[in-house]
Parts: sequence; C-alpha cells; structure tokens
Amino acid sequence: MRIMTTTLVLVSSLLLFVSGCSAGKEGTGGMESMESTEELKGEYKRISAQDAKEMIDSGEEPVILDVRTQAEYDEGHIEGAVLLPYDEIDERAAEFLPDKNTKILVYCRSGNRSAIASHALIALGYTDVTDFGGIISWPYEVVTD
Repeated sequence: MRIMTTTLVLVSSLLLFVSGCSAGKEGTGGMESMESTEELKGEYKRISAQDAKEMIDSGEEPVILDVRTQAEYDEGHIEGAVLLPYDEIDERAAEFLPDKNTKILVYCRSGNRSAIASHALIALGYTDVTDFGGIISWPYEVVTD
C-alpha cells in the first residue's frame, strides 16, 4: 500500500511539474512567461476578413502574410500574399519583413497559426501586426500557382 501511495504522489508531482512548464508558452510563438503574454495582448489586433479586405483595397499596401505550409499555399492563397510558415518566423522574419513598422496582415487556414504567428511577430518587435484569421472564412477570390 505504501508503494502505491508513493507512486501516486510521484506521478501527481510529475504531472503538475510538466503542466507548469508548458503553461507560459502556449500560443506565444516561443514566449517564455505568462507575464510576457499578458503584455502582448494589448498590442494584438484581430479583425474580420471583411475588414482585412477593406485594408487591402484601400491602397495602404500592407504585407499580407500567409503562415501556412507551402502545400497549403499552393492550393490557394490571397493574391499578393507572402508565404512564411509560422514555425519559421523566429528565424526568417527579418528576411521577409525588414521594416518592423510595416503594416502586416496575418492569416492561416483557420486562425490558430495566425494567432501564434502574430504573437511571435510582436515579440520580435513588429509594431503593426493584425491577424484576420483563416482563409476558410475568406469569402473573396484566391489564386493558385
């Protein structure tokens, strides 16, 4: 009985430790603490596909950033979109987005990766990042390569 109780305590402790280690990193694109995530929420902007389309058509010329995979991009993307998969942002953002004050509109398939990517860009110092969710809710034309 004592061995069973000791095992139960060890397993419970391990589960608490593992869940505590990952709590601060969820959805932050590699951010290290929940405090950092809270600071970013004030800068994070989420808009509708319709609002994004209005911005694109207004002449502001934002960078339209597709953070999906190459295969997804090839199946159909928004005209003029730049492909930078969300898991490459930390390493390659400066290559594609040299001006940290550029207006950036971010999208993916459903809105999950675009949120992660937007937070990662903000953490890298980009100042005008707007997430408009997923291409599945984009009611406008898409192009294929």
